[in-house]
Amino acid sequence: MQNLFTDVSFIVIGASVLGLLAHFIKQPAILAYVAVGIILGPFGFELIKEPEFIHTLSTFGIALLLFMVGLELDLRKLGEIGKVSLFLGVGQVLFTAAIGFFLATLFGNGLIPSAYIAVALTFSSTIIIVKLLSEKKAVDSLYGRIAIGMLLVQDVMAIIALIILSGFNNGQGPSLVNFIFIAGKGLALLAVVMLAYRFLVEKLFRWLAGSGELLLLSGIAWCFALAILSVWLGFSVEIGAFIAGLSLASLPYHLEMVGRVRPLRDFFITIFFVGLGSQLVFSAASSLWLPIIALSLFVLIGNPIIVMVIMGLMGYRKRTAFLVGLTVAQISEFSLILMSLGEKLGHLSIEQVSLVTIIGVITITLSSYFITYDEKLYRFLKPILRIFEKNKTNEPVDLSTGPLTNHTVVFGYHRLGEKIVATLKKLNQEILVIDFDPEVIKKTAPEKVSFIYGDMADLDILEKARIDQAKMIISTVPDVNDNLLLIKDMKKQQATAPVYLTANNWPDTKTLYEAGADYVIFPHHLSGEHFSLMLQNQLVNKNRFLVDKTKHLKELEIHYSARQRN
Repeated sequence: MQNLFTDVSFIVIGASVLGLLAHFIKQPAILAYVAVGIILGPFGFELIKEPEFIHTLSTFGIALLLFMVGLELDLRKLGEIGKVSLFLGVGQVLFTAAIGFFLATLFGNGLIPSAYIAVALTFSSTIIIVKLLSEKKAVDSLYGRIAIGMLLVQDVMAIIALIILSGFNNGQGPSLVNFIFIAGKGLALLAVVMLAYRFLVEKLFRWLAGSGELLLLSGIAWCFALAILSVWLGFSVEIGAFIAGLSLASLPYHLEMVGRVRPLRDFFITIFFVGLGSQLVFSAASSLWLPIIALSLFVLIGNPIIVMVIMGLMGYRKRTAFLVGLTVAQISEFSLILMSLGEKLGHLSIEQVSLVTIIGVITITLSSYFITYDEKLYRFLKPILRIFEKNKTNEPVDLSTGPLTNHTVVFGYHRLGEKIVATLKKLNQEILVIDFDPEVIKKTAPEKVSFIYGDMADLDILEKARIDQAKMIISTVPDVNDNLLLIKDMKKQQATAPVYLTANNWPDTKTLYEAGADYVIFPHHLSGEHFSLMLQNQLVNKNRFLVDKTKHLKELEIHYSARQRN
């Protein structure tokens, strides 16, 4: 018992320390947890004395992870995935798997291990990509939407792969008879779940909804019950956990369960990645260095090229294709779970699991920097990326009404920009709006306003905007690097128009003023000043707030009602 407590204590302390370091250098926490496992494992200080116990705790982590994947999987989103995301997701998985299988067999792996390795190389980390896109405020951009849709397709295919592979126990190989047998067991499991949900579980959870504690406990109990049933039917614990989550996803309070289960999942999944790191076999690294380098380069370079080729054939611009391509330049946590499952089922050796884990560490580390500095990479590689773009693209770019001169350029239409454009229209100004969200443009574009779809960090877009001919330039985009790039390009084009920029904090505000901004919109400061004036008016006229409130509500109702109709 003493060893168990000590093992978990070392894991938690190590994960906290290296997790903080990973956050500081802007790396995913997964890498920190794997590193903790290496440090605490047999190739480090050998501080983990009960590896079997850690392995058992890891099983809980994977089960809770897949339980939450099922809970959060909204099947309605599958119907909302665009054609490009669907084709891209399926096409990338198939081409990557085919090439990965060839490379894996080339390095001496058997057919079944090669299939595992090939499938592991196809999946990208949804968690990491969404986090990085959110930090870049690019989730609603065209390339962000395509990438997230593609990752959703990958996740569904990963779950299907886990279900199929978990049915082949004790090292048995795939065959038509085995596939039919697995399909039959899978249908039996789904039938039991559907009947139990319809006649018992749904009513029980609706009754428990008033108690957060019982809701959490019952959700985990349902997860573990189906995990046990799944094992009895010859599947893995993880598949039962996923089906348990999926069966509860339609409940109106499934998000409450997600919020309550997440801390528990995070704790156990940390132990899983630490345990994975502790199992890495470095003694065989000397014989694995060539496949590690080759397969890592394939993920880092080959996967983006596959995506760019497919998107180029579908008529997308090279920049969009390149930015989407960078999001698949790493392997996923699903890849590591898949390899761990294969080793548990007797299909893989620990050396093969170590191979993919090391590839994961390399690709996740490098791809995080790729995505962080994607615009700089694009500008550097732009001359050679022309081969991935058709002469005529299907991507919307220019919705302007004619030649641009003596116009006002507004970067960013959503929220702040919308009010600015409305004011400029009242003043009869010629306006050009640039926004990277085509849905915003399609739904809210006012009449007689020119639009260009694109990102202000794209030099092609800045050229199309004719900022050298503009009378005024306004950016509502708070990204300091994008705004600095705009100032730099204005100086390059010898543009003399006054430039008004936006910043989220004082250091960025100061930086933009020093770079040459005529005025920096600091929303928090301006909103404070505006509310202060409202308070002054309230002291003079006690009914003023009621007037302002009525006006505010009316404006919001008109605005959002029009948006919903569109």
